[in-house]
Amino acid sequence: MSPFLMAYLSRLGWNGETGVTLETLQALHLAHNCTIPFENIDVLLPREIHLDDSALEDKLVMARRGGYCFEQNGLFERALRELGFNVQSLLGRVILANPAQMPPRTHRLLLVDLGGERWIADVGFGGQTLTAPIRLLSDVPQQTPHGQYRLLNEGNDWTLQVSHHEHWQSMYQFDLTKPYFTDYVMGNFWSAHWPQSHFRHHLLMSRHLPDGGKLTLTNFSFTHWGNSHVIEKRELPDVEALYDVIQQRFGLGVDSRKHGFSVTELAAIMAAFETHPEAGK
Repeated sequence: MSPFLMAYLSRLGWNGETGVTLETLQALHLAHNCTIPFENIDVLLPREIHLDDSALEDKLVMARRGGYCFEQNGLFERALRELGFNVQSLLGRVILANPAQMPPRTHRLLLVDLGGERWIADVGFGGQTLTAPIRLLSDVPQQTPHGQYRLLNEGNDWTLQVSHHEHWQSMYQFDLTKPYFTDYVMGNFWSAHWPQSHFRHHLLMSRHLPDGGKLTLTNFSFTHWGNSHVIEKRELPDVEALYDVIQQRFGLGVDSRKHGFSVTELAAIMAAFETHPEAGK
């Protein structure tokens, strides 16, 4: 086993089987969701986000940070490939907010071929991301540890939907064309630098929990969700409380010389968000 795989599995606290099986894929998918938080802090600092293998390993594994789709699924793809899975990245268009025009390809997801059967895996769509792979089948509801999903197919296009408040909500659209690495670089740069990107205007963080719940953070609003109800919801009173929640509840590393950040740096970010009573003062 490579040094990277040993470090990645240690990051997940993983001591299970690593054979190329559906059970391994399902278990690793959930463990990744429950360990490595989705977050966009580097976009806000701002710091450039690099997608090469060494950069992802250094940030998400060694520094115990999180990241967004290009980082999360890039790391997961590498781990699966080194374990022996037949896996490739795809690119999708996020349609969660029902945009008036079809948006660019700014979401990275994974296609896994396992024994001739194709699966969609995705550890990088924040609080509504898949927490288990689902079969590439059209119009078949599929249960995951954190909700029910389905795929719709029309021509070359596939759409992932999540069951939300008793209706199906479209999340993103994709096709099976294999992208080049430069396509991820372009989508990543757009997501981090486009002035209207939501990653530039909100602190976003989420981590799923093994019991079917999840933790979410939008600016100063923290929520602990259960399977079907809110367990805890509160507005954090100040940046110090936010800094503590980021570490204690989301398990985010902040001490790395290269990838960490101080409470002072976090305060500079949060001063721009008017959702908090102290923001902008």
